[in-house]
Order: sequence, then structure tokens, then C-alpha cells
Amino acid sequence: MSNDAPVVMVSGANRGIGAAIAETLHAAGWRVSLGCRTEPAERPERNDWLVCHYDALDSQSARSWVEETVRVFGGIDALVNNAGVLSRASVLEADGDEFDRVMAVNAKAPMLLTQQAWPHLVDARQGKVVSIVSLSGKRVRSAGSGLYAMSKFAAQAFVHGLRHCSAETRVRATAICPGFVATDMAAGADVDAEEVTQPEDVTRIVRLLLELPPSASIAEVPVNWRIEDTV
Repeated sequence: MSNDAPVVMVSGANRGIGAAIAETLHAAGWRVSLGCRTEPAERPERNDWLVCHYDALDSQSARSWVEETVRVFGGIDALVNNAGVLSRASVLEADGDEFDRVMAVNAKAPMLLTQQAWPHLVDARQGKVVSIVSLSGKRVRSAGSGLYAMSKFAAQAFVHGLRHCSAETRVRATAICPGFVATDMAAGADVDAEEVTQPEDVTRIVRLLLELPPSASIAEVPVNWRIEDTV
């Protein structure tokens, strides 16, 4: 792969949607930097494939991951904020510790990671930030999704705030908002894993967004496996 190939950072990349995004973009010619809290089950020896420690609850790991990516690849063209945590607590059941944990991972961490990568994204020819948010950032479907939705509404607001900050640059930010996706996070839900959105469906959207020019800016992409009357 050429040293001129674009560089993408993907958080939460050791499994699920993040791993699928990394595989798809690498196959499409991107140099990929994976941010993982735990080591991937398999660590293939590939050119232009970097695995770094990243813990969404540790802001220093965000700085270290960005620094290592720039040291190895020379810059950053895109950031995919994918790391997230699920909560099934209602807003009456959640205690302060649960609130802090869910908000820290789903809303605070993407903001702090993007801040670290921002100067490099501005220096890129056309920087991109894609956040994997959720349809829970657009509606609350049940009592048990209440706390999770609060964090995803905040994550959605972060993307729109970032879009305003990027107005005078060539960086563009987008929120992808999927419903159920066939990953471990959706395990236990009363859905057919073969019918719901697949990780590969999301990766196709990510690739499209990263390849669009700054003149084609997309704010958010809702994605669902079934028709809802609210989205």
C-alpha cells in the first residue's frame, strides 16, 4: 500500500462494527489504526495495519493513540468514533455511577478523542469524522433504553456541534444512527440476527461518507432494519 494512502483511526475496533469497518477500509486502500481496549482475537501481520491500546475511560490513551498513529503513518485523514457501551437502565433505575460510565464512554470519549485528532484532520486534504451513534440518539423506544438514549442524544449533539466548528475548514462530520445491528451488543434482544442490519451494511455507509468530497456534506444517516413511524 502506498505511503500516500489515507489514514483512518477506528475506535472500538477489536470486534463488531469497528472490526468490520477496519477490514473494509483496509481492503479499500486505507491505512488503518485500530483503537482497542482489549487485544483483538486475531492480530494479522499486515502492511499499514496498526493496533493501539485505547480505553474510552482513559483520556491519556486517546492522546497516546493519536500520537502513535501520526508517528507511524505521518497524519490522520479520518476518525471513526465507534466505541460505545450499552445500558438497559431506565432513567428512574440508573444511579450516578451508571450515568457517569455511560455518558463518559458514549458522549465524553468521542469528544476528547476528536479534540486530540483535530489538528491532524484539519491538515488533511479533506478530513472526516464519522460517529457511530444510534437511532437511540433520535428517539426513546422504551423505558429500558432511557439512559442509553440520553447518552446517544448527547453523542448526536456532539456531531452537530462539531459540524459548526468545522465550517471554516475542509473537515466534515457525520453521525450514523443504526437501529439493531447483528453484533454482541444486540445479543439478547428479541430480534432475528439474520434480518437486522449487518455490520457490513454500516461499513458500506462509512466508506461512502469518507470518500465524499467536502462539497457533499451529510449531517446524519439513520439506518434501520424495519420501518418505524418516527424515523
